[in-house]
Amino acid sequence: MTITRVPRTPGQRTKDVLARLEGELDIWVATADAEGEPYLVPLSFLWDGESVWLCTRLANPTGRNLLTGGRVRLAFGDPRDVVLVDGDVVTFTASDVPTPAVEAFFAKTGWDPRTSGPAYGWFRVRPRAVQAWHEEHELPGRQLMRDGVWVA
Repeated sequence: MTITRVPRTPGQRTKDVLARLEGELDIWVATADAEGEPYLVPLSFLWDGESVWLCTRLANPTGRNLLTGGRVRLAFGDPRDVVLVDGDVVTFTASDVPTPAVEAFFAKTGWDPRTSGPAYGWFRVRPRAVQAWHEEHELPGRQLMRDGVWVA
């Protein structure tokens, strides 16, 4: 296959990533347990302009891994339009999650976890690294955030 598209500038990639964070409904969430057993699931999410908010049951593998691991990798699903976000996780209970985050999550997803019981935890993911590329020709320059700072 011959790639004829011109690679996007880092600035354009950053705009595209931010648009996906605003517009996408679900994101892939990759975690691992203490023994290194990986776990990958799609979850609905909210981007608040600084962090990704996730909500899932505290007792399922993803909830347990987010709670105890403190780190996560997030990804969008198209292998020809890759976005990877590595972040640090802070856990909130249903009673201490900020109300604006819950209300914005509900407005975006149509699901209010407050009505699903107290077994749900909230997880704020602060990105520390972001990569994005379309196919092989965009591999150079794919690093858009390092140490929590946008570089493009």
